[in-house]
Amino acid sequence: MTTASPVEHIRRWSDAFTDIRRDLHAHPELGFEEHRTARLVCDQLTAWSIEHHAGVGRTGIVAVIPGRSDASGRRIGLRADMDALPMQEENDVAYRSRYDGRMHGCGHDGHTTMLLAAARYLSETRNFDGVAYLIFQPGEEGHAGAKAMMDDGLFERFPAERVFALHNWPALPAGRIGITPGPAMAAADRRATTGACTAAATMATRRCCLPLRVTSVKPGTSTASPT
Repeated sequence: MTTASPVEHIRRWSDAFTDIRRDLHAHPELGFEEHRTARLVCDQLTAWSIEHHAGVGRTGIVAVIPGRSDASGRRIGLRADMDALPMQEENDVAYRSRYDGRMHGCGHDGHTTMLLAAARYLSETRNFDGVAYLIFQPGEEGHAGAKAMMDDGLFERFPAERVFALHNWPALPAGRIGITPGPAMAAADRRATTGACTAAATMATRRCCLPLRVTSVKPGTSTASPT
């Protein structure tokens, strides 16, 4: 049994996991297109002799790690998302996205890397009772990837009683965890609005409505102007 703390134990692999995260960042894949990402995850799990199941909810993966005992019968899930966003990366770093119009702008490359590190740590130490399921979810960015995994029998095959996840927050200092009751972050959403207008000649615009062009400027706000 290891005597090092989890942080001390994992810190020894810092360089290797930095390389994994930067590799994922350089090769972002959109929802349900995470084929290279899934292969990387599976290759790492195989290298560490961790049981895993690919193709859950199309491109999702679930790793299964039993503890040293199973007296409690507990089943706990840890989850990370894998997909990128359809946006252009403007960072000037060696590991910037190699693909136009695709970027890990929400940090899922980091989430995937953290869950891989947790998998390796749990597999090496197994200092817990029960079974841990590590859930690598596809299609989080508006593609209902969690639902796809559940529809594919996620909890029937891997009956976790609770699932825990986190989201990176670069504004927090390293080593600090932020927790708040209720919602903590905004969600991406889409809304379609249909309106009816009455046509009018140029000199009679007061008697009609003008079509609007709506442009999103930042989360939670928009701007509208006549077309």
